[in-house]
Amino acid sequence: MSTATGSTVIDENLAKQKEIDDWLPITSSRNAKWWYSTFHNVTAMVGAGVLSLPYAMSELGWGPGVAVLVLSWVITLYTLWQMVEMHEMVPGKRFDRYHELGQHAFGEKLGLYIVVPQQLIVEVGVDIVYMVTGGRSLMKVHNIIWKGENPINLTYFIMIFASFHFVLSFLPNFNSISAVSLAAAVMSLGYSTMAWTATLHKGKMADVDYGSKSSTAAGSVFGFLTALGDVAFAYAGHNVVLEIQATIPSTPTNPSKGPMWKGVIFAYIVVAVCYFPVALIGYWAFGNSVEDNILISLEKPAWLIAVANIFVFIHVLGSYQIYAMPVFDMIETFLVKKLMFRPTKMLRLVTRTSYVAFTMFLGMTFPFFGGLLGFFGGFAFAPTTYFLPCVMWLAIYKPKKFSLSWWSNWICIVLGVLLMLLSPIGGLRTIIISAKNYKFYS
Repeated sequence: MSTATGSTVIDENLAKQKEIDDWLPITSSRNAKWWYSTFHNVTAMVGAGVLSLPYAMSELGWGPGVAVLVLSWVITLYTLWQMVEMHEMVPGKRFDRYHELGQHAFGEKLGLYIVVPQQLIVEVGVDIVYMVTGGRSLMKVHNIIWKGENPINLTYFIMIFASFHFVLSFLPNFNSISAVSLAAAVMSLGYSTMAWTATLHKGKMADVDYGSKSSTAAGSVFGFLTALGDVAFAYAGHNVVLEIQATIPSTPTNPSKGPMWKGVIFAYIVVAVCYFPVALIGYWAFGNSVEDNILISLEKPAWLIAVANIFVFIHVLGSYQIYAMPVFDMIETFLVKKLMFRPTKMLRLVTRTSYVAFTMFLGMTFPFFGGLLGFFGGFAFAPTTYFLPCVMWLAIYKPKKFSLSWWSNWICIVLGVLLMLLSPIGGLRTIIISAKNYKFYS
């Protein structure tokens, strides 16, 4: 009798667990195709920051600039491959979330403490930056179309951008935002192509100078460090990789890593097509006089700048949702599994609306948040993208000392740690300069 009762309780618990998993955004839908992986990864990785890559090149110079661009592409592709491989390393189990993989590598508690804070800094931070980016893009379009009219504060444009997310945030999971993500990926390719083709058409400036941008040694060093962070963070899409892979179906004969890796390869080709021409052609044409947004350097035609900014706006709509989904999953998992809330639509309404309002408020209050992210993000972007997967790989697989795998991982770890220590310095200087003359909600 007791055995039957025990098995009934276990069955009830399993049924309840399945009901919760079927409700949570990461595990509720596992019917994604391989190309979903492509556009989700493109949307996560290619940000509007691609338009500032020529400026980063002007701070780095030809040699270091090209080296950092290529190295970042190679290292992050390698660490992304590691994460795809580790998703199903334990037979019959899937690590659907970054912190679950961390717990397997470092232990239940330590894994949470290492991964969750860094993941939240990146995902919430990026969403706040996208609030500002979306608002700025709308403001630029407004100022071009209604030139000479009374200017409208950036705060209002951020509120307009946020209003879209109060609606989009009700889409329950990754697969339900696939259309938004696809549109965002197409837009990112669109405005990147616009930027470099228009620059190529305009041609090289007559008095182009590729020398140092700053007149002082200190300015050159700080500029170099900031640019190093800008280029490196352009590849930071790893925080949502396992969550994206979790949406792909998997069987013992056809594991999810096959279609996921296929999608990643196509995504990285798109990333290269977006990044390299914009960075190199933009710097070639304008040299050290390039603005921090290549579209500003182009100036004309006005319609092109307006269309490109509309593309940026649509792209960051999708990117915001890609980074918000794992945060929604964390909040909803905590509320349902730890605090025993019922998985209802009302719970989802309250949590997601609160999150969008929170990121909107911080975006309106600190529109120079990009500098803050450069500072705090240095401690989170570099580990989660550049070397945390390598540390996990070493901890789990324990490759032979001085083997190719051992060397590859340790080189990535050393470069990633250097990046983590150096990039916040440039970000801190940006914050100090931006905060000097700043007025709230202006």
